[in-house]
Amino acid sequence: MLIYFLTGEIFELKAELNSDKKDKKKEAVKKVIASMTVGKDVSSLFPDVVNCMQTENLELKKLVYLYLMNYAKTQPDMAILAVNTFVKDCEDPNPLIRALAVRTMGCIRVDKITEYLCEPLRKCLKDEDPYVRKTAAVCVAKLHDINSQLVEDQGFLENLREILSDSNPMVVANAVASLSEIHKTSPNPSGVFDMNSGTVNKLLTALNECTEWGQIFILDAIAEYQPVSDREAQSIVERVTPRLSHANAAVVLSAVKVLMQMMEIIKTDQIIEQLSRKLAPTLVTLLSSEPEIQYVALRNINLIVQKRPEILRNEIKAFFVKYNDPIYVKLEKLDIMIRLSTSSNIAQVLAELKEYATEVDVDFVRKAVRAIGRCAIKVEQAAEKCVSTLIDLIQTKVNYVVQEAVVVIRDIFRKYPNKYESIISTLCENLDSLDEPDANSVLMSSKRDNGLSDKASMIWIVGEYAERIDNADELLQSFLEGFHDETTQVQLQLLTAIVKLFLKRPADTQDLVQSVLSLVTQESDNPDLRDRGYIYWRLLSTDPAAAKEVVLAEKPLIAEETDLLEPTLLDELMCHISTLASVYHKPPSSFVEGNSPIRKLPAPRERITSSDNVDTTENQVPAQQAPTAVAAPAQPTVISTPQESGVAMDLLGDLVSFDAAPSTTTNDMYAPSVQPAGNSAVDLLSGTFDSLQMGSNTAANQSQGVGLSSLTDMFASAPSGFSEPKAVWLSAAQGKGLEISGTFSLRQNAIYMDMTFTNNAMQAMGGFAIQFNKNSFGVVPASQLEVRSPLPPRQSADSSLKLNTMGAVLKMEPLNKLQVAVKNSIDVFYFDILMPYHVLFIEDGKLESRQFLTQWKEIPNSNERSFDVNNVALSSDAIENKLKTNNIFTVAKRSVDGQDMHYMSLKFANNIFALAELKIQPGNPTLKLALKSTVVDVVPGVYRAFDLILHS
Repeated sequence: MLIYFLTGEIFELKAELNSDKKDKKKEAVKKVIASMTVGKDVSSLFPDVVNCMQTENLELKKLVYLYLMNYAKTQPDMAILAVNTFVKDCEDPNPLIRALAVRTMGCIRVDKITEYLCEPLRKCLKDEDPYVRKTAAVCVAKLHDINSQLVEDQGFLENLREILSDSNPMVVANAVASLSEIHKTSPNPSGVFDMNSGTVNKLLTALNECTEWGQIFILDAIAEYQPVSDREAQSIVERVTPRLSHANAAVVLSAVKVLMQMMEIIKTDQIIEQLSRKLAPTLVTLLSSEPEIQYVALRNINLIVQKRPEILRNEIKAFFVKYNDPIYVKLEKLDIMIRLSTSSNIAQVLAELKEYATEVDVDFVRKAVRAIGRCAIKVEQAAEKCVSTLIDLIQTKVNYVVQEAVVVIRDIFRKYPNKYESIISTLCENLDSLDEPDANSVLMSSKRDNGLSDKASMIWIVGEYAERIDNADELLQSFLEGFHDETTQVQLQLLTAIVKLFLKRPADTQDLVQSVLSLVTQESDNPDLRDRGYIYWRLLSTDPAAAKEVVLAEKPLIAEETDLLEPTLLDELMCHISTLASVYHKPPSSFVEGNSPIRKLPAPRERITSSDNVDTTENQVPAQQAPTAVAAPAQPTVISTPQESGVAMDLLGDLVSFDAAPSTTTNDMYAPSVQPAGNSAVDLLSGTFDSLQMGSNTAANQSQGVGLSSLTDMFASAPSGFSEPKAVWLSAAQGKGLEISGTFSLRQNAIYMDMTFTNNAMQAMGGFAIQFNKNSFGVVPASQLEVRSPLPPRQSADSSLKLNTMGAVLKMEPLNKLQVAVKNSIDVFYFDILMPYHVLFIEDGKLESRQFLTQWKEIPNSNERSFDVNNVALSSDAIENKLKTNNIFTVAKRSVDGQDMHYMSLKFANNIFALAELKIQPGNPTLKLALKSTVVDVVPGVYRAFDLILHS
C-alpha cells in the first residue's frame, strides 16, 4: 500500500486515469484516494475520476464514489456530470451496485443533485431486493436533512410508512430509524411518525429477526408509544421481555426503557411484581461487562432505583465495590448502595462502608465516609451505629477522613437535633486535622457534594452548640486569625457562628463580634459577605431580641435524600434511558441543539390487586386473566411449533453495513417466523401458557431454573455432571479462519457452554459476541461472551459461557437443537449444535414415592417407551450414584426375582418431568429401561442421556 502514498505529479495521475488499461486505471484511482486520505488536494482530477465511473468493476466503482462524496461539495457543477451514471447504476441488475448508487447520491450534499435523486430513490424504495430497500430507507433521512420540503412533496414519508409492513425485518428497522430521525429533526414533526396499535404490532413482529442495532431503533420507537389499554401494555411487555437476555447491553437497556414505561400503564400489582423480578437479574448482569459499559449501566440503574427502588432492593450485594473497579464505577456503586439501603440490610452496608474508609484511594474514602452519614440520615434505626462508626474513623487521625466525618456529622445534627451532641468534644479535639495542607482541595470537594466544607461545617457546629462548648470563643477566635485567607463560604459561616455565640453569651464575646463585623464591612470586597455583616450589625444595634429570633430560629429537619432528582426531571430522564441524557442526568435540551421536545412518562393508572374488580371491557384485562402472585404448582413448559419451517436467526451485523453482500435467501433468512394467531410471543409474565402445547409457570422457571443453587449450595458444592469431550462446532473453513470447538457441562447446577476459540487466520480477531435463536428449552446466555481480544493468529482462547433457561421458547426439530450466531471482527457465523439432554436436568427433580406412583398412573400407557442400555459394567449402587450426579434421582428401589428395580425421576429446566423404571440383572451388562412422560417427545432424548451417562 505504500506505493499509493508516494508523491506523484497531477499530470501523471491524469494520464493514468485516462489509460485504456483497466488495471492501470484502477491503480490510478487508488493513488488518488490515497492522496486524498493524507490531505492532498486532488480536486483538479475531478473530471478524470468521474470518467472512470463507466465500469463494471465493483471495486473501482466504490473508489470513484468515495472520491465523489468527498469533492462533490467543492465541485457542484462538475458533480452533475455523474448524475447520469448514478441513474443508470440504480437500474443495474446487481443489487450491490443499485444500493451503492442510491447510497452515494444520498451522501452527496449538493442541492443541484437532490432533484435528480428523487426518481431513482423512489424505485429503490420498491426494489425487489431487501438490501436495496433498506439502503434506500436510510437515504430518505439523508435527503430530508438536505431538503426537508422536497421529501414531503415527493411523498417519501408515505413510502417509508408503507415499508414498515415490509416482509424483511432489516428493511423495517431502517425505515423506523429514518422516520425516527426525521421526526426529531423536522420543523413540523406532527404526523411524521404517528404510532398506533397496528404499527406497533408490525414492529414487534420484526423485532426478533433484526440485528442488534435494528432492535434498538425499534425498541426506542416503541418506547415513544403510549398503549391505549392495560391489555395492550401487557402484550407489549410479553413480546419485549425476551430482549432482556440479549448479549448487547444497548438492546437490554432499550428493552428496560420500554418495560419501565409500560409499568406506568399496567394496573395489576401482580404483573408489576413479576416484571420487577425479571428486571432485577437483567440489570445485575450488566455489571459483569467492561467498566465503561458498567458505568453507563450504573447511571441508568441510578435513575431506575430512584423511580422504582423495589426492583433491586434484594440485589444490594451486586453493588458492593470490587477491588479492581475503576474509581468512576466505585463511586456510582456507592451511590446506588445508599439508595438501596434499608433497615434490613443496613448492617451489611455499614460493614462494607467501614472497610471502604480504610482504602488508599482518597476520593473513594471521602465518598465512603460521606455515605456513612447518608445512611444515618436515611435509616434512623442505624443512626447510632453510624455515628459510632464515624467516631471510630475520626480517632484514626487521618486528616481527610476527619474532614469528611465533620461534614456528615453536621448533617446528622441537623437531622437528629439534641441527640448526638455528646460527640462534640471528640470533634473539638480533632480540629487540627482541618488545618492540614491539603484541606483546601477537600473543602472544594465537600462543597460540591454537601453544601458546606469541612471547616465551615465545624464552625457551624461550634456556633450552633456554643452554649455547650466552654471554649467556643477561643475556637472561633482561632478560625478568625486567618479570616482573609479563607474561602467565602468559611467567612460567611464564621460570621454567623460568632453572631450566634454573641447572642448566647453576650457578656464575654462583645469584642469578638465587633472584630468580625469590622472585618466583613470595612475590609472585605465580597458584596455578599459585606451585606450580611451590615444586616447583622443593624439587627444587633437596633433590636437584639429580633436578632435572636432571626439568627437562632429553629431550623427545619433536613430531608432523608437530598440528592434525588426532581420528579418531573426524573420522569423525563426515564424516557431517555440508554441515551446520553441518562448518563449526564440532564435533559437532552441542555446539551443538544435543535428540536428536543420534552418527553414524560405516561400518567400512572390506578393500581388493582387480585381482590379488586376489573371491568371486562374490550380494552381491559378480564379478571380471570389477571395473573396472581400466589405460586401455582409448576407446569411443563410450552414448546410452540412454528407454522413455517424457516426459523429466522437474529443477525449481529451492522444495521447499515454496506459492504455485506445481499442475501440470496431473502424469504427464508429475513422473513419473520409466523407465530400462532393471538400469541405472537411467549408469555413471560403470566403464570400459565394456555395457548401452547405443553404449559408452564415462568415464575417457577426463574426460581427453580438452571443456574439457581439450592439452599444447601450455600454451604456445600454441588457435584458436577458428566461432560463430553469437546467437538468442532465451527470449522476453520466455515469460519473464515475461526474454529470453535466446545461442549456443554453442568456445574454447580448451572449449564455452561465450554468453548475453545482458535484463530487459524493470518490476522488478529476481536469483538466476539454470541447469540442463540429461540429454542425448545428457552436456553439463552446468562452473561456476555468473554474471549481474549484481540486473539492473535495461530493462538487459541478458552471461554466458559454461563447459560440459563429464561429465554423465548420455540419447538425445534430435534428438540435439543440449538442455533448459534457468533460474531467477530471478520464476519457473523451461524451453526447448529445439539445440546446433551442431561445438562437440562435440574436439581429438584426428585419426587416423593407417592407423587411418583400417582404420576406414573396418570400418564397414559401410550406414552411409555422401552429401551435396552447395553454394555453397562457397573454395580447397582454405582449406577444410582452416577445418575444422581447428573440429576436423575432414585425415588425407590426393590428386588424382584433377582433383579434390582430402580424407580427414578428427573425434571427438565422447563418443568417437564420424566419417570423411569430401570431393571438391573446382576451379572448382565444389558439394562432394561422404561420411560414415561406427559410430553412423549422428550423420551428418546432422556434415553440417550441415560446411555451417555452410563457409558461415560
